[in-house]
Amino acid sequence: MWLTYAILSAVFAAATAILAKIGIEKINSNLATAIRTTFVLGFAWLVVLIQKQEINIGSISQKTWIFLFLSAMATGLSWLFYFRALQLGQASRVAPIDKLSLVLTIVFAGLFLGEKISWQVFFGAVLMTIGTIVIALAK
Repeated sequence: MWLTYAILSAVFAAATAILAKIGIEKINSNLATAIRTTFVLGFAWLVVLIQKQEINIGSISQKTWIFLFLSAMATGLSWLFYFRALQLGQASRVAPIDKLSLVLTIVFAGLFLGEKISWQVFFGAVLMTIGTIVIALAK
């Protein structure tokens, strides 16, 4: 089941790049990010409410709050830099560089989460890095 969600995530991430590139054509990239974030916030709460999930914010631990906050800050910075890069560059070159986050996630998962990195995953990460470099340097 996780694979289906991961594939859908990739499809919508690709759509994000194209839609954002069109949407930021005549607007400041930081303002565009703020507008997009507002829509994401509303959409996320709508999904929670539609699914009738229990909303018991008081039971959330301090550690969870801290790490969700840090994650939000990282997401915000990622989106600000991504939108500016999209505004200045070609989506077909910006998006692959942004997706180096895949390689960095593998490295960080090994370092900070203690996840075991198999030689196949390591080799795949090396190939992704090489592919990103080839695309980024393409004329």
